[in-house]
Amino acid sequence: MKNITKIGLFLLCTFLVASCEKNEIEYMAEDVSVTTAQFQIFYMIPISTGSSNYINKIELNGELLSTDASPLKINSYLPTSVGKYYTTQAGASKLTFYKGSDLDLVYDVTVDLPAGKSTVIIHSFDEAPLIIDAEVPYPTYTTDGTGDYTNIRFYNLMYESEGVPTDLTLQYQFQYIVDNETGDRSDWANLGEPVAFGEATSWSRADVNKRIEISSGYGYIYYRLRVIGDDGSDQGNLILKNAYGNMVEYSDYWTGYIGYARHHMFNGYRNDSPSYRARVRQITAL
Repeated sequence: MKNITKIGLFLLCTFLVASCEKNEIEYMAEDVSVTTAQFQIFYMIPISTGSSNYINKIELNGELLSTDASPLKINSYLPTSVGKYYTTQAGASKLTFYKGSDLDLVYDVTVDLPAGKSTVIIHSFDEAPLIIDAEVPYPTYTTDGTGDYTNIRFYNLMYESEGVPTDLTLQYQFQYIVDNETGDRSDWANLGEPVAFGEATSWSRADVNKRIEISSGYGYIYYRLRVIGDDGSDQGNLILKNAYGNMVEYSDYWTGYIGYARHHMFNGYRNDSPSYRARVRQITAL
C-alpha cells in the first residue's frame, strides 16, 4: 500500500512539473521595411451617410483590399482598428472603389504612395486623393498623474460649394474651461499653424481641465476658425451656412480626453446645402 502511495505521488509530481514547462507561443508576423508604403484611407466626401454610399469593395492594383464585410463608410476610415495600416510597395498604385450593393465603379485613380505612414483622404470622386504624412509616432508623454492635455490635428477639407474647394487659409483655435465651478474659459489660442485646402496642421496640444478630479481625465474644449489673409493678417471668424441655412460664425465644442490623439477633419460646403454644411468630423487616431 505504501508503494502504491509513493507511485501515485511520483506520478502527480511528474504531471505538475510537466504542466509548468514553458511553452513558446509564436505569431505569424513580418517586420515592415522602412521603404514600404503604409496608409489609411479616409472617406471624406460631402454626401449622404446612407448605406447606398458605402464603399463595399476596394481594390489596390487589382487585388482585393476590403469587402462589404467591413465597408468604408462616409466620414470614416479603413483599416478600422486604430494604428493599423494597409501596406504595399512605395510608388504608383491603382486604387479602385466600388459603391453600394450593386458595386458601381465610382473611383479609379493612380496614386503615388510614399514610403512610411500616410493618410490618404478621398475628398471627391472626381479628384485624386490627398496624401498627407501621418506624423507617426503620435505624441505621447509620461506623467506621475493623468496629464493635462489632449492632442489634435486639424485638416482643411472645406469646399465653398459642390466641386469648388475653398481658397481660404484657416487658423484653428481653442479655449478650455479653466474653472469647472464658474465655467470661466481661457483666452483663445492657436492650435497648430494656418492651413490651406488639402493641408493639415502638425499634432498640437489642447489643454484639458478635468471635470472629475479622480478620473483618467476629460473636459470640454471649445473651437473656432479664423480666416488668414495672404499677408498673414487675421481676417476674423469664418462665416458659413449652419443647419438652418443661415450664415453664421463657425464655432463648436468637443469633449477632450487627456492623452488621446484625434483628427479634426473639417469638410463639407461653406455656402451650399445645410445638409452637407462644413463642420469638423472627429476621428480617433490614438
